[in-house]
Amino acid sequence: MQTFTAWMNSLNGIVWGPAMLVLILGTGFYLQVRLGGMPIRRIGSGLRLVWSGRYADPTLPGEVSPFSALMTCLAATIGVGNIAGVATAIALGGPGAMFWMWMTALVGMATKYAEVVLAVHYRERDAHGRYVGGPMYAIKNGLGARWKWLGTLFAVFGGVAGFGIGNMVQANSIAAAMNQSFGVSHTATGVVLLVLTAAVILGGIKRISAVANWLVPFMAIGYIAAALVVLAVHYAAIPAAFGTIFANAFTPTAAVGGFAGATVMAGIRYGVARGIFSNEAGLGTAGIAQAAGYSSSPVHSGLIGMMGTFLDTIVVCTMTGLAIVVSGAWTTGATGAVLTQTAFASAMPGIGDEVVAISLAVFALTTIFGWSFYGERCWNYLVGPRSILPFRLLWTAAVFFGAVAHLDLAWTIADTLNALMAVPNLVSLLALAPVVVQLTREQLARALAQG
Repeated sequence: MQTFTAWMNSLNGIVWGPAMLVLILGTGFYLQVRLGGMPIRRIGSGLRLVWSGRYADPTLPGEVSPFSALMTCLAATIGVGNIAGVATAIALGGPGAMFWMWMTALVGMATKYAEVVLAVHYRERDAHGRYVGGPMYAIKNGLGARWKWLGTLFAVFGGVAGFGIGNMVQANSIAAAMNQSFGVSHTATGVVLLVLTAAVILGGIKRISAVANWLVPFMAIGYIAAALVVLAVHYAAIPAAFGTIFANAFTPTAAVGGFAGATVMAGIRYGVARGIFSNEAGLGTAGIAQAAGYSSSPVHSGLIGMMGTFLDTIVVCTMTGLAIVVSGAWTTGATGAVLTQTAFASAMPGIGDEVVAISLAVFALTTIFGWSFYGERCWNYLVGPRSILPFRLLWTAAVFFGAVAHLDLAWTIADTLNALMAVPNLVSLLALAPVVVQLTREQLARALAQG
């Protein structure tokens, strides 16, 4: 077992190494150039479409409103990475890692936009009449039958990885947070999670999206409000914090206090890696959810979908990062969720730890819900609709197991499969980029003609 664990750790280091990060960033940069920077220039349009997308038009093809589809995406992406991931990036790469997270998000918006455009453009209906889409369908219907094996690989990696990265690891994080902050046993947490998960995911996308509709905005606004308290208490340090972030993005970070120091390359590496882990741009998951949304145009869906990256990283991750830097907590030597708790406790003594613990638990819970839909669609592609109920039951059982088990190896395996998901998706994005550009130009031309 030790040999296998060492082998998996080595493999994980390769698949999430510099080559993968360059491939993901390079694809996003290439798409931004091909689109003339449109995703960045249309952030305002995207926000307006998100707001108007709260109301579904049942005459359009789809199952849920565009807003509900986005909330399902955000349910899956706003998770442990926004709290512990950001803290780890700063602890290992210095404050400059935040700058590289921002850069990852800006190029990632083009990636997410293209993923959603292709997912909606090439979506189809399954045997039960449900709208299904994502990288596997884009590959099959866009690249042709001889590339279908690549879509199958994506579905296999996604269908298996979800049980780790989107299920057991999240449940374990919730159980650990509840035990450390409130003394709740892992078993008790596991039982509660099992019941909540069954109540939500057995209802399918409509129930998942309904829960995400109110829970995701509530949790995001609540966490941002708490972070703003930290910024308000340390308001005098905000200008210096931005100066430190920008300076350390291009110069090494010296050792200070408990912080061991970091090179520029470390800041880039951890900022990019944790940014991708948080917003999932390049993994192809967003298209799976957005393909179920009512849509009059793949481009409209893409503009809405890309806002998931903006809201996840530019907004929520920034709140965590700024709180850590302005409070000076980054110099303590702490890492992970403990570092974020230290920052919040500096402004809210006595309750800061609990605020972060509750936020982490809710973020992780919604990730379990969102990823259940991704995994379900992957297995639906591989086996057909008959796989849906068995998958939901197995997913629910895995939540309890994840809450009570030790998951170091499971995390490594899931993280590796998560990276492998990106490869088929990135291949399809690069190969089908002309389709994305053409659809975008046609839609923008129609909008211009209509005034």
